[in-house]
Amino acid sequence: MYEKSGIDLILGEGRMIGPRTLEVKTREGSTRRLIGDRLFLSLGTHATIPDIPGLAAARPLTHIEALELDRVPGHLLILGGGYVGLEFAQAMRRFGSQVTVIERGPQLLSREDRDTGEALLELFRDEGIEVMLRTQVAKVSGISGESVRVQIDQAGQGRTVDATHILVAAGRTPNTMGIGLEEAGIELDEKAYIKVNDRLQTTAAGVWAVGECAGSPQFTHVSSNDALVILSNLKGGHRTTSDRLVPFCIFTDPELARVGLNESEARQRGIEYRVARMPAEGVLRARTVSETRGFLKMLIDERGNRILGLTAFITGGGDLIAVVQTAMLSGMEFPALRDAIFTHPTIPEGLNLLLSNVEVRQPEMAGMHSRL
Repeated sequence: MYEKSGIDLILGEGRMIGPRTLEVKTREGSTRRLIGDRLFLSLGTHATIPDIPGLAAARPLTHIEALELDRVPGHLLILGGGYVGLEFAQAMRRFGSQVTVIERGPQLLSREDRDTGEALLELFRDEGIEVMLRTQVAKVSGISGESVRVQIDQAGQGRTVDATHILVAAGRTPNTMGIGLEEAGIELDEKAYIKVNDRLQTTAAGVWAVGECAGSPQFTHVSSNDALVILSNLKGGHRTTSDRLVPFCIFTDPELARVGLNESEARQRGIEYRVARMPAEGVLRARTVSETRGFLKMLIDERGNRILGLTAFITGGGDLIAVVQTAMLSGMEFPALRDAIFTHPTIPEGLNLLLSNVEVRQPEMAGMHSRL
């Protein structure tokens, strides 16, 4: 289908040399200069390698190399307790590796609520994954794939950890440096992401940026939505990236999925909320598949019935949040989900029980509550 589209695909290394002007060194060795009426930058990001003595020289794995391994690491040491680190930690442990996760913060998944981080920590420890929190890496020696030694500082105590492989999962760096963007009038922000407005237009006329290089949430589905926003506007539409309801899912087992606000974010924004929470074992589908670890947690407006967000640490959580996301997008309030008839036994059926005892706030009650 791509070949039939008539698009000219050029493989090579490109650099901006002027407004909407690109110079490309092709794989065949030739050089081409391309000038376009419109330019779309989809540069992506790459794994950040922290400035730790000896780390770069150890040739650590990133998610790219980890997916290309042809053998199970004897002992995999993972730097970072975020999405990438957690998915690889559990997968490699189940393949048979000894796994150690080093996280400098006080919990796994620093942007999630404390109960979420604690639930994941309990899961990992139950599976035999060693997790070191509040731990700084001071120095790395050796070569990943052969033998590595990591010097760490944990609560003021120094020690060393030996492993066969080291995987860096410590964030992302945009691929925006050294390719001449400044020559094209394309400005970057303080973190080297491309500056865009809510229509993904850059500071240069006729130039757009999509996906991670534009500072969008780092998920494939968001990058795809960026492209649709631009395409719609080129056809005369008026779509923006403002106030998008972005879901995400971490594919551990069970999955951790969320849409909307968690408690930490609600407090930061000064939003008053109520919490409906239940263990996963209360969801009949979770029982039928013998996957009862986890919980559901919904945030609801304190003074009304509006759904603010759902965190689902449960098997099938990634699919469950789509139900709540649809309700939120349509402006439905929580009683609609409480009273809906969901197929038995499915994961969405758990929403009936989750919301069964939540008080419905009538408009006059909400107003009275506000005055109080």
